Amino acid sequence: MPLVLLCGFPSSGKSKRAEELKAFIESSYNRKVHSISDENVGIDKNTVYADSKKEKEARGKLKSATQRLLSKEDVVMLDSLNYIKGFRYELYCAVKSSQTPHCVIFCNTPAEMTSDWNGRRPEEEKYSQEILDALVMRFEPPESKNRWDSPLFTVLPTDELPCSAICDALFHRKAPPPNLSTVSQPLSATNFLYELDKRTQEAVTTLVAAQKTSVPGDEVAIPGAKDRVHLARTINNAELQRLRRQFISYTKLHPVEDISLLANMFVQYINNSIK
Repeated sequence: MPLVLLCGFPSSGKSKRAEELKAFIESSYNRKVHSISDENVGIDKNTVYADSKKEKEARGKLKSATQRLLSKEDVVMLDSLNYIKGFRYELYCAVKSSQTPHCVIFCNTPAEMTSDWNGRRPEEEKYSQEILDALVMRFEPPESKNRWDSPLFTVLPTDELPCSAICDALFHRKAPPPNLSTVSQPLSATNFLYELDKRTQEAVTTLVAAQKTSVPGDEVAIPGAKDRVHLARTINNAELQRLRRQFISYTKLHPVEDISLLANMFVQYINNSIK
């Protein structure tokens, strides 16, 4: 599900904008919208935001609730302060893992206006003035140059919400690519890892044996490889095993379709490493 991240001071109109966008998406795109807010995960704002430990736990609840719903179908809308850039980055990483687009809506309402709007809320929904002032002071505004804050839609109190542009960013834009370290191994063959391990170990065994009778400057043929290892110097078994581990780690992340190339690739890797 594409993620809409609302961001702004307390009482800056985030929930109103969220309702506007939800109504637009449901009527124009016939998509279901899931809304997550402080209230529906049980966060008491005046208690939680007064205690850093409780606030950290609250962010964990919001993140977990968001991650549970992230996929590629419906829309998830996180209607909370989201005022810490590190937290927005964590959510961006969750979006990347789910391979779905996202956007940030920044309700850029002046602090004086948010204080006035907060004063008009029902007593049980108000932020205390002390908490409100502290949150405004700690607020880290989103910046479009940050990939985790982009695409960014900054909305002033008098602006109309650009619903069409937001939906275009959510439904017609490619998702950010996942981190290589979190990508599932796209094996080109079911025996890829077996062949990778086998062929690199054969190369190491051949080199260790060949160096017993060879001298620096010789070339050693490796089973399955067209190229030869140029023995510019002596390479002991420990160094060969280290090079083998490095090559295996890299090749797992960048697999090849033709596993017959593995031995030759390893030879090239060794030659480049021992120059």
